[in-house]
Amino acid sequence: MTNPTTTQQSGAIPAQPGPREVTSVTDGVAPGGKPGPGQNAAAGIASAVAGGNAGTAGLGSSVEFVPGYAPDAVIPGAGPSGRPGTRPTVKLREANPEDPPRYAPEWLELREPADASARAHDLLDPLRIRLANLPGKSGVVIHDLGCGTGSMGRWLAPRLDGAQHWILHDRDPYLLHFAAVSSPRSAADGTRVTVETRRGDVARLTPDALQGASLVTASALLDVLTREEIDTLAAACTGAGCPALLTLSVAGRVELTPSHPLDAEIAQAFNDHQRRDGLLGPDAVTVAAEAFSEHGATVRLHPSPWRLGPEQAALTEQWLRGWVGAAVEERPELRAEADVYLTNRLAACAAGELRVTVHHVDLLALSRPAGGAS
Repeated sequence: MTNPTTTQQSGAIPAQPGPREVTSVTDGVAPGGKPGPGQNAAAGIASAVAGGNAGTAGLGSSVEFVPGYAPDAVIPGAGPSGRPGTRPTVKLREANPEDPPRYAPEWLELREPADASARAHDLLDPLRIRLANLPGKSGVVIHDLGCGTGSMGRWLAPRLDGAQHWILHDRDPYLLHFAAVSSPRSAADGTRVTVETRRGDVARLTPDALQGASLVTASALLDVLTREEIDTLAAACTGAGCPALLTLSVAGRVELTPSHPLDAEIAQAFNDHQRRDGLLGPDAVTVAAEAFSEHGATVRLHPSPWRLGPEQAALTEQWLRGWVGAAVEERPELRAEADVYLTNRLAACAAGELRVTVHHVDLLALSRPAGGAS
């Protein structure tokens, strides 16, 4: 997950006062990119950055890991940073010291296939019906908040008919570049998909910023927002009359097979860690459903669990390290037991004997169209 933001531009999310700024491809609009022969989209992202070795594959020599972080253990984004209350990140050495740290594309790449398998296909039909009935539209405009490397666009754009213009929002130009160049170039019916990238602050989203929007999407976003930020998001979407498809919010439930007596205690400590600093963590999807409903939207929820087995061993390993690491950061007294637990769980994972279900929930909020039509 990334911390989404977008920079002020005509029609963009208002950011802090100051000069207008936009990260763009081909003057702000680009046809979707296409992976090279033999590559999937995620592999194309990794190969876009040269160099690297195990633990930093694809990042190259221009990347350093923040202090207190063990690069050979957890990919940034998968687990805690070792500093209470902060999240694991990497920084470009040449970056401005005041720039926010960034999530490693490797984590987003690693989780993309599991995300794609988990997302709730049952929510697509009501979404397609709403988009097909939009008045006076020759195409749709989709705002993807906290887009990261663009996995939502790669999943959704080929499943929707008609011309699409995606506006990708993230705080990180590094990730925005990957998202733009690896976007699909055509919709389900072969019509054109174009892309625009923006930077700024999702917490300041307004209905005016979404004027003309057909849909707002996000993936793994809600659980890193506060209650106030979720209410701002719901007010903006419903005020603009556009639906919202918000996927892969953690539900706070994990099932491991075979089970272990420490599973529940680790899970509770992890959930508490996610609620730090006013973030909602596993409570977020419930809060979001209530917020959208209070603003007059019809809300549908659908489970979207990761189901990890031997074929997803690399993802399971990183998830385990991050899950246990966050639990220990929240409750240091668990460390001795948790170290043994993690060692045994990683061995089972490597042997193909571990299966994990990480529960998520997808949310579709169908707002009343602007103008009051039903």
